[in-house]
Amino acid sequence: MTYIVYDLEMTVRRKKGQVAEIIEIGAAKVRVTDGVPGIVDSFQAFVKPVVVPQLSEDTVSFTGIRQEDVNGAETLGQVVRRWVEWMGPEEYFLCAWGPDDHRQLVQECREQKIATDWILNHNNLQKMLSKTFKLEKHQQMGLKNALEMLEIPFVGSHHRALDDAMNTAQILVKLFDKLQFRRNKLSDETKLESEIVYKTDHYENLPFASLAKLMPNKPSSP
Repeated sequence: MTYIVYDLEMTVRRKKGQVAEIIEIGAAKVRVTDGVPGIVDSFQAFVKPVVVPQLSEDTVSFTGIRQEDVNGAETLGQVVRRWVEWMGPEEYFLCAWGPDDHRQLVQECREQKIATDWILNHNNLQKMLSKTFKLEKHQQMGLKNALEMLEIPFVGSHHRALDDAMNTAQILVKLFDKLQFRRNKLSDETKLESEIVYKTDHYENLPFASLAKLMPNKPSSP
């Protein structure tokens, strides 16, 4: 089993009607070897925004991501294709801190006609930590405070996808024996589901079977 801990950085939305777009994806891959979990690999890619290509000053200031970082970046569909390839053929759990990244990922993939059947076995580590420590429902702890509580030093820069993913993965590793991961498919997530995207007769977790669908307007690479 592989645990993929990911984080997204989006353009900053300050006013009503503004669109948030993914501009960076970072992920850490966790595996258990001889009963001990550990981070074994990482993934990072900038994403070219397509609705509003020009980054705002707020976005640059908040994330540290520059216009030149995204100008030469791949589109979301291209980055997702590489990300799924990097995840590998093993069964995996997708893990994020809080619900926002999951919601944004699903929304943008649907809007851009990118397959979503690889977004499965999704777990909210923030919610899992709250349950583990029996926090009240309104006490959803931020990543920084969670790290401090667990005495895990933050490494890198806040609001950068890979750094946040790696630090979140450290929480997973430290609490691994206390966490209960759940299997699910996107159609099971009623709060996110507005339509049936892909219908299957049985459960599968074979990401390579979906790669050809991730970029429907371009032929698959040999």
